[in-house]
Amino acid sequence: MERYETEEQQVEAIKRFWKENGSALVVGAVLGLSGLYGWRYYNESKIEAREVASVAFEKAEKELLKNEKGFAAAQAYITEHGDTGYAYLMALQLAQQAIERKDLAEANKHLSFVVEQAQMSAVQAIASIRLARVQLEQGQLEQALQSVEKISDEAFKGQTQEVKGDVYVAQQLFDKARAAYSAALEKNTNDRVLKMKLDSLASMTVAAANG
Repeated sequence: MERYETEEQQVEAIKRFWKENGSALVVGAVLGLSGLYGWRYYNESKIEAREVASVAFEKAEKELLKNEKGFAAAQAYITEHGDTGYAYLMALQLAQQAIERKDLAEANKHLSFVVEQAQMSAVQAIASIRLARVQLEQGQLEQALQSVEKISDEAFKGQTQEVKGDVYVAQQLFDKARAAYSAALEKNTNDRVLKMKLDSLASMTVAAANG
């Protein structure tokens, strides 16, 4: 996956990808159909379904941002379009709003759904990173590590290493945290927050030793 500076940019890129290529992702199923008519019917129906899902997603997304009724609409969208990539993007939106409300249990639920169901590795990776951060806030440290360790996409290595570093700091495993932050900086050399986290480890180590 092409690199982007933030997860929000990554999600926007995935939205564009689905809008442009959604029907192509299921083209393998065409092998089960025979004849020109079957191909045309399948192709046209999938394009129509993709367009319906896309329009419905944009409408539900706008409603979600406007008022509380949007939550019900978003949940209904996931139920009705659960076999499309848009359902996972909607779940990410619901999770983000839950995080902003400090409802970590709700965020955990939506993110876990995406991790378990999404077929696209980039979507799974974004959800796994966010889930790990939520689990860290919940004090579920081992679960947080497990969430990021499942990510194999190299494009997300910097983010996964940073989350690992945060978990190791919470566990007071400062040597492991230093190694993780250093690995993250190799991928994001200009990240000032990462540099601050790495620099602060020395004082944390001293404080832990004296504590």
